[in-house]
Amino acid sequence: MSDILPVDLRSDTVTRPSPEMRQAMAQAEVGDDVFGDDPTVILLQEKVAALLGKEAALYVPSGTMANETAIRALTRPGDEIIAHEHSHVYLYEGGAPAVVSGCSFNLLPGEKGFFDADAVRAALRPDDSHFPRSALVVVENTQNRGGGTCWPIESIAEIRQVADEHGLQMHLDGARLLNACVATGHSPTDYTRYFDTVSICFSKGLGAPVGSAVASTAETIKQAHRARKIFGGGMRQAGIIAAGALYAIEHNVERLADDHANAKRLAAALDETPGISVDIAAVETNIVYFDVDESYGLAQKLCDELHAQQVWMLALTPQRVRAVTHLDVSTEGVDYAIDVIRKMRIA
Repeated sequence: MSDILPVDLRSDTVTRPSPEMRQAMAQAEVGDDVFGDDPTVILLQEKVAALLGKEAALYVPSGTMANETAIRALTRPGDEIIAHEHSHVYLYEGGAPAVVSGCSFNLLPGEKGFFDADAVRAALRPDDSHFPRSALVVVENTQNRGGGTCWPIESIAEIRQVADEHGLQMHLDGARLLNACVATGHSPTDYTRYFDTVSICFSKGLGAPVGSAVASTAETIKQAHRARKIFGGGMRQAGIIAAGALYAIEHNVERLADDHANAKRLAAALDETPGISVDIAAVETNIVYFDVDESYGLAQKLCDELHAQQVWMLALTPQRVRAVTHLDVSTEGVDYAIDVIRKMRIA
């Protein structure tokens, strides 16, 4: 039992590099990436560009930087970004679009983190100097706060049509894009063909310790590269960590299906637990949201009691908890978490 504990379900960002990944990192050929001559970073960027169907890609330290370099490249100060009200770029990036790009948001509602072409059309500002310029649409796939939900490609295509009609650019926050691909059977390019820029994260379900990338045209990536420098994201012998990202995309994509199966296993057990409610149909990938009955107390109380038995989850709101499966949590670990929850008096 001790080899599966703790069962850390707070996020898929807690994954640790495997011995094989560490070996690849230790043996990585390196240069100076600020000078543009780190061969492992170059190889990673080439592979990511090909994977996402774009001309070029840029390796950056974090998903936030990937998104923000894209926004900086596609907008100018005073512009407005159209995004879902629960989007990562709005909620979890420290207000960066306002700070580093001078952009405001026009936030759209919608179940599971989705919105449609009609909502985008209705959000467009008049071509009038009194208003900010509608410049960019951001889609997050999978949608974290929506429960790891996968965007319908048909909806994306319709939004792209509206964007083209009105001269807007589109950015895909694809931190967990490969989760969406594994869950739906679509290729990455089935999604990315509709976007001007795409970000992807290596340090979540793919298990690398550091890094994300942004992909686009060569000219846009040149602008993103300048933004990375401004934001302090230039790294020197970055091939050591880029090797972990390379290993991740070469070895850890198909196994995301195991995480999805474990999430559904956990959700089914939670659904049968008195005092807990969960929307099983919303569990499409590796993220499970569930609500704790108010008669029990706050969600944090449940998380504290679970933590005492080495099951770690994250309380997001007074009554809502998030659990995320990943490569460091086995099926045995999920079953242990289920057993602990079933023995608790929640109702």
